[in-house]
Amino acid sequence: MSAGHPELVAAIASEVTASGPIPFVRFMELALYHPQFGYYMRSSKPAAERIGRNGDFYTSSDVHPILGQALAKQAEQMDRLLGQPSLFTIIEMGPGKGLLARHILSASQRDYPSLFHRLHYVLIEPSPAMREAQRHNLAAWLDQPQRITWVDALAHLPPHSLTGLFLSNELVDSFPVHRIQMTVQGIEELWVDYRDGRFVECLKPLSSDRLASHLRPISSDWPEGYRTEVNLQAVDWITHVAQRLNRGFVLTIDYGHTAQDLYCTDRKRGTFLCYRQHKVHEDPFQYVGEQDMTTHVDFSSLATAGEGQGLQTTGFTNQMSFLMGLGIEQMLVGFDQDSPELAAAIQLLRPNGMGTTFKVLIQHKAVPHPALDGLRYQPFFRSALTTQSAA
Repeated sequence: MSAGHPELVAAIASEVTASGPIPFVRFMELALYHPQFGYYMRSSKPAAERIGRNGDFYTSSDVHPILGQALAKQAEQMDRLLGQPSLFTIIEMGPGKGLLARHILSASQRDYPSLFHRLHYVLIEPSPAMREAQRHNLAAWLDQPQRITWVDALAHLPPHSLTGLFLSNELVDSFPVHRIQMTVQGIEELWVDYRDGRFVECLKPLSSDRLASHLRPISSDWPEGYRTEVNLQAVDWITHVAQRLNRGFVLTIDYGHTAQDLYCTDRKRGTFLCYRQHKVHEDPFQYVGEQDMTTHVDFSSLATAGEGQGLQTTGFTNQMSFLMGLGIEQMLVGFDQDSPELAAAIQLLRPNGMGTTFKVLIQHKAVPHPALDGLRYQPFFRSALTTQSAA
């Protein structure tokens, strides 16, 4: 069994040796985003070796272009609700290999020429390796002035500068998280030490007052041994997104739950998982820098934090209902019933798979009472999200 990328293991071990155990959130940040050796950042590991059927995991965009087609249709309706501004900007953060951007641009160019004429697509991507893959997949539009631009970080966008849509697909689940466990002493945090040439976990007091404050309303009935995760970076992220939106929408697709569901006592092991070559396990201390790490998203926190920054909750649904509201049945007309393309598209709709595991949260700012086709069907989620957000 490999400990992981040697230079990355050495870098993390050096930090632990110098300063003592580090919170797991710091270990996960280094494992995924160390500027030279992190899983997502290393230029010597092409994007194709991370994402897709030949990599460690795949996203909805790898499955079928129909998600991008549906998002283009939703964006066109958002554009009309905004009064068809002179520039409609889609900002995608965490754009992977650029496949979703390609599918959205293709569908817009083919089906919505008025939108496409005014469409500016911005990709937030710090990784040179991922940018290379994105440029390859978006080559058809790179010669069009101001059609596509890249920025390294959300912070590089000016406040209140966006009119349009801020989009993310399977981004928030990859943010570094605090890992928490209920013990006889109360709530403690998982820290990472380096002993006898390997990383080991240890439980210590919570690393910040902010974390303690976040846990207070959700942890009252956790039994001893209960383990979970808290994604404070997601709260910061939606705050920064809201501050950059002038008018428009934020659309977040990811696997996750309302806080009420995510932190229920039945989910006593949390949701933390590692992915390597499409195999799933729970050990973060093997293959460090050579595997993905992920947790399910707390959508209630995103809704609550957004509301505190002027983002109103438009609606919350699952991917199957979102695609049905946008008329996926019509999009599938003409597919041969036995075709691989139809089978792939149906994966996005499976009730016990991607169709219900993936959720869609839409928020809006300075758009009065928008009614969106993608939110036509919202099975029980709205009340659960709103109740938790108000708590």
